[in-house]
Amino acid sequence: MESIDNLKPGFKFYFLYHICWSKSTVNAVMYFPEGIDIYFENVGGKMLDAVLLNMRAHGRIAACGLISQYNRDKPEGVQNLMHLIYKRVRMEGFVVTDYFHLYPKFWRKIVYVEDIAEGLKSGPSALIGLFSGLNVGKQVVVAA
Repeated sequence: MESIDNLKPGFKFYFLYHICWSKSTVNAVMYFPEGIDIYFENVGGKMLDAVLLNMRAHGRIAACGLISQYNRDKPEGVQNLMHLIYKRVRMEGFVVTDYFHLYPKFWRKIVYVEDIAEGLKSGPSALIGLFSGLNVGKQVVVAA
């Protein structure tokens, strides 16, 4: 997977959302048979439920978003929250503004990748690629 290849060498890290989205729990167990040590939460809902079931003891979750919940009339409940207790998992909110004072120190080290699609006609295929995990980085559609 190209996204994984972009990470620094030496990290054993996988992009869980590409792997887990359709059959969350089954795929999380298959790809992480020993459990998950650290998870950066951006999705919520079924994804968070799958992660909670598969966290290792004393694992850590940094929560900075719940994109699957933002436009729902009624938020989806988390079914596996007890696993925070059973596995002694620490989950903490992460807000980027808490770290703005460090920005000058790291801003040149941050590398981002954009997958740019030109024109409105390319929009539908760009969205299909985004939701099926075909894009790498931030998907952008340039309209004009």
